[in-house]
This record gives sequence, structure tokens and C-alpha cells, in this order.
Amino acid sequence: MTQHVHESHPDIIKRLKRADGHLQRVIAMFDEGRPCLDLAQQLHAVEKAISEAKKALIHDHVDHCLDAAANGGTGKSTKNVLAEFKAISRYL
Repeated sequence: MTQHVHESHPDIIKRLKRADGHLQRVIAMFDEGRPCLDLAQQLHAVEKAISEAKKALIHDHVDHCLDAAANGGTGKSTKNVLAEFKAISRYL
């Protein structure tokens, strides 16, 4: 399989590494017996960070991959481009 790398991927990786750091901290907070409100706030931050990374990935895919495909840049048929768009939009 060929590598599929976009300009946005390094930024998305940074977001995910930050989310991973937050998640590791939340796990430590559980072990420390921190209050539920603190835990919920930090879990919300983790969830938001991952959601933003996912959104950035999907928007980048729509902007670059599907735009190129729709304009004949990849040799994909309109039917295939539409199917790919429908498939990725499930994750929004």
C-alpha cells in the first residue's frame, strides 16, 4: 500500500499526542482520587481534542482528495467519489 500523507497530517499528529498526554494525566488523576468534576472536565478536553483532530482530517480529505477526484485528477468515477464522500461523512 502506498503512503497517503497530507500537509495537515503532522499537525493532526501533534493534536493527537496532546490528547494522549491529557488522557494519561486523567488516568493519573483517577489513581490520585481526584474529584469527579475535575475528571469530567479533563475527559471533556480529551474528547474535544480528538474530535478536532478527526474534523481536521476529514476536512483535509474533502478539500484535497475528493476535490481532486471530483475534478478528474484521480481517475475515479463520479459514483466512486460520491460513495467515498458518503463513507467519510459518517464520521463527522
